[in-house]
Amino acid sequence: MDHLKILILDDEVRITEKLKYHLEKRDLKVYTANTPNQGFELLEKEKPEILILDVMLPGMNGLDMLKKIKVDYPSTEVIMISGYGDMDMVIEAMRKGASDFIRKPFQVMDIQVAVERTGKFLALQQKLENAENRGSLVSKELEGMIEKDFIGESEAIKKVIKIALKAAKDKDVNVLVTGENGTGKEIISRIIHYGSPRSQQVFAPVNSSAIPATLLESEFFGHVKGAFTDAREDKKGYFELANNGTLFLDEIADMPIALQAKLLRAIEEKKVKRLGGTKEFDVDVRIISATNKNIDQLIDEDKFRIDLYHRINTIEIHIPPLRERPDDIPLLLTHFVRSLSSKKNIPTPSINAQLLKKLQAYHFPGNVRELRNMVERALILLEGNELTPEDFPLKGDTKPAPHHYEGFDLEKIEHNLIIEALTRCNMNQTQAAYMLQISRDAIKRKIKKFGIEIGKDIV
Repeated sequence: MDHLKILILDDEVRITEKLKYHLEKRDLKVYTANTPNQGFELLEKEKPEILILDVMLPGMNGLDMLKKIKVDYPSTEVIMISGYGDMDMVIEAMRKGASDFIRKPFQVMDIQVAVERTGKFLALQQKLENAENRGSLVSKELEGMIEKDFIGESEAIKKVIKIALKAAKDKDVNVLVTGENGTGKEIISRIIHYGSPRSQQVFAPVNSSAIPATLLESEFFGHVKGAFTDAREDKKGYFELANNGTLFLDEIADMPIALQAKLLRAIEEKKVKRLGGTKEFDVDVRIISATNKNIDQLIDEDKFRIDLYHRINTIEIHIPPLRERPDDIPLLLTHFVRSLSSKKNIPTPSINAQLLKKLQAYHFPGNVRELRNMVERALILLEGNELTPEDFPLKGDTKPAPHHYEGFDLEKIEHNLIIEALTRCNMNQTQAAYMLQISRDAIKRKIKKFGIEIGKDIV
């Protein structure tokens, strides 16, 4: 608690002087005020880290003052004191941002403990801020243009950002971003756009799987009035709207094969023709595509054009799943706890060490997005001031009854284990392989060996 500055604001001089005497004995810099005006003057001049604030003040209610302080001096932690504190007042004070509430009459030790606790919280906040700043992988200017949810210190994530920033410098190179759902493919795409010479132009995100097949061509290339029944006026498509900017094609692997040929032509010739029209429009667009699917497999199945694949894949960036980079979980967790607490205007809780261990051992099928949702749920339901393992129920926390096998037929046991893993993972081979701690190629060989049919119910 060295070098902490504390302001005590109470209309009773006896209380302010007594607390000042005892707190200064603990090597703290202490200021006192007996009116709101004096308090605001010292807040502006000295910028104390902690304010001990009485609720009943002359001319201004302490709770109203608290609300103003949290707006004008958000880095100052406030400990409320009052001789009239019922539970409703305590709750209101905490909702408005107080870090503690102490009822009068109190012992000096009560204040000392509250100050010490708040001082530790401030020190932890500083550590978290320093850690988050170290974990931030992009410049402050770029950070301001994107969601700051792509942080980490693992080598895998540093490599992803390094490639993305290099790709950004070339304003024309097309990029394919791959990775599981929730890994941050759109955030990486925004980093490429806003880190590029096209940063002042449009970033147009398009979810290829969310547009009805009958409207895809019209949405991408536009249409002229009368091109079809509901075409009541000329309309620009995504290519024209994103001209000189970036077109982000999310879920590109879900695009119908018929549209892929027209997309390829537009990318190669840098021209588009509206549906029902004859005039061609020049377009200058960088294409960033994203998918969570295996495009090589789709090419083998004739569901994706290989020429389009090579056109959109000048540079490929693969974002590894969160389970493969557990070192990033502490930084992400502290970031989400702080940012979501701020958005919800609630005190930032501390994080129990056992919670970190629990999350780092979890396989996170929903990746970073799942972690963010977990944190938001925990903050909404939190009753204390610390996040613990109990606040984060995970899939698989409740262990199923052990599977009983007859005899010791190893092949039968292996067969049943693979079926059980696939069933629990909704036939997702990658997740089932992870659960069994074998490679995806290994589980594919075993599926073939035992003749297990993926996509059909297993009895």
